[in-house]
Amino acid sequence: MNKFIFDFFPIVLFFIAFKTYDLYVATAVVIGATFLQVLYNLARRRKVETMQWVTLGLMTVMGGATLYLQDEQFIKWKLTIIECLFGSVLLGSHFIGKKTIMEKMMGANLELPAAAWSKLNIAWACFFFAIGGLNVYVMFNFDTDTWVEFKTFGVPALMAVFIVLQVIFLYKHMPSEPEN
Repeated sequence: MNKFIFDFFPIVLFFIAFKTYDLYVATAVVIGATFLQVLYNLARRRKVETMQWVTLGLMTVMGGATLYLQDEQFIKWKLTIIECLFGSVLLGSHFIGKKTIMEKMMGANLELPAAAWSKLNIAWACFFFAIGGLNVYVMFNFDTDTWVEFKTFGVPALMAVFIVLQVIFLYKHMPSEPEN
């Protein structure tokens, strides 16, 4: 639970800063919070996950462009870029290496048939692409307040629903325990 709170710390601060001030202050706050997240892990000699480095890099570039150019479109595109990047990496893992990314991440804790790993990996790739596309739709068809609500609450809610569906999928494919 602490990791979950820690991972969403920048998003929560972004939302509070947006509601209190504006998108530009919120962008500066989320860049700072993301830096603090990485620095905290480094100071505690914890591994900084690749996803955190990618997020920090994109947040710095896209957030920095938002602040420098005073154009909110850059920070809005960050979500689509990162989601499509993750989707592409997952999809690419079908063609590079012997195992998909999902199997590499979860294989030590979960035994599934190869076809199930493939389906799981593709499902996650499609989910990331869908979130990226949905973000584009929201950013071009709704105001910034709605986009912030979508990013802060909509995306995590969709992720939670998707995870529940994945648990159901995984349960169906797990080998049954032999009876004693």
